[in-house]
Amino acid sequence: MERKRVRTSALKSIALVVIFAAAWPAQAQDAKTPYPAMAPLEQYLMPDRNEEIKMARSAAPDSISVDAEVLVLTKTGYETAVQGKNGFVCLVERSWTAGINDTNFWNPKLRGPLCLNAPAVRSYLPRTIKKTELVVAGRTKAQIFEAIVAAIDKKELPAPEPGAMSYMLSKQGYLGDQAGGPWLPHLMFFTPETASKAWGADLPGSPIIALQNPEERLTVFLVPVGRWSDGTAALHTDAH
Repeated sequence: MERKRVRTSALKSIALVVIFAAAWPAQAQDAKTPYPAMAPLEQYLMPDRNEEIKMARSAAPDSISVDAEVLVLTKTGYETAVQGKNGFVCLVERSWTAGINDTNFWNPKLRGPLCLNAPAVRSYLPRTIKKTELVVAGRTKAQIFEAIVAAIDKKELPAPEPGAMSYMLSKQGYLGDQAGGPWLPHLMFFTPETASKAWGADLPGSPIIALQNPEERLTVFLVPVGRWSDGTAALHTDAH
């Protein structure tokens, strides 16, 4: 039971690194963070466009990702590298989708491959695109957070649609220094702010983990699964 609690806590911590900018006051940032400021933009880019496409597609099984649209990060933001046919969009998220005070927020090594379904493309992806535009424009963490909250308040960024979800099953990701790699494969479900107990999340024996972000009116439910996108089993020893 104790081992189960440790694994659940670890996944919850790591998941915060790659999902969304959480709403903690910027001034509370740990002064000892190893990444106190943004590195040169080039360090966040992948030099091989084809490798980024491959990594993005690794977030989901081939049956999904082969016909998905693929985005890659450029000096001006995300752009479409491959046109899709099935409504899914795959991309590799960078560190600024971490919590606003996470020590990995400006970590240039972070890579989070995920494939979003159509409802998530319409209602979650705009947040990632907006945050990336602000980063490219040279905004600070505090300015990024303020702009996102303002855009939500003005309904310029939509609430998550029913059924919005993503696959995060890649072995190739790097989800932060504390993870040291991809951790375990999981699915993510995006909802408007929802009580954890409504999904039975975080209860003893429940496989579901809830991440609450009240400032963004957002809840993300994570469900760990047993296999990577290539079909191989995800063992407990895979967890870093």
